[in-house]
Amino acid sequence: MPHAAPRLLLVEDEVRIAEFVLPALSAAGFGVAHVKEGASALAAALSGEYELVILDVMLPILSGFEVLAKIREAGNAIPVILLSARSELPDRLQGFQLGADDYLPKPFFVEELIARVRAVLLRRAGNESPEMTVGEFTLNKLSYNGTWRGTVAPLSQREFGLVECLMRSPNRIFSRQQILKIVWGINFNPETNVVDVCIQRVRKKLNRQAGDGKPFPIETIRGVGYRFRMEEGD
Repeated sequence: MPHAAPRLLLVEDEVRIAEFVLPALSAAGFGVAHVKEGASALAAALSGEYELVILDVMLPILSGFEVLAKIREAGNAIPVILLSARSELPDRLQGFQLGADDYLPKPFFVEELIARVRAVLLRRAGNESPEMTVGEFTLNKLSYNGTWRGTVAPLSQREFGLVECLMRSPNRIFSRQQILKIVWGINFNPETNVVDVCIQRVRKKLNRQAGDGKPFPIETIRGVGYRFRMEEGD
């Protein structure tokens, strides 16, 4: 079953660079969002919406190095490729010491950037376990099965993506708008109930509770959205 296109975050304040990088990445099959400064970059990188960050070093106010340091201090392992006109060895070493996955000097060919993005994503995929487990809930990325308290069921691509989105940030409340953007790649439509229907399907497949009546971990927050509840001790 095909996976959704990887979502990338481009952090670049030079308009002319963003104007040729964004369409090239989109044409290569990636979903791309663009921000121009460090504070927005940090918030977006920690949001759980993206699979890789392309981060310019020379940013106003909060530099790319500072953004990268704060990402890693938060315990977030999202892959980061640094872009910089500062290509001397000390600068490259600083980037890698802060936790960068790659460092591409400016000017660069966009084809090389795309190749590096793919290489970093492949390396990360090779090191990642095919299973994601939070509490008693497990997702298998190879079989697309979900497992909860002994019940195993196959999930559709959208069902899998939705559950994975919630599980990556346990106890964080996601609005329907955020889920639509992350999982479906579309902006909010107040008339659509596709998120609710998808959640209902997942619950129907896996919510065969044990005798102790433990509640299903995907919780509805009335009037707000959904979260994957992780209790202390899980």
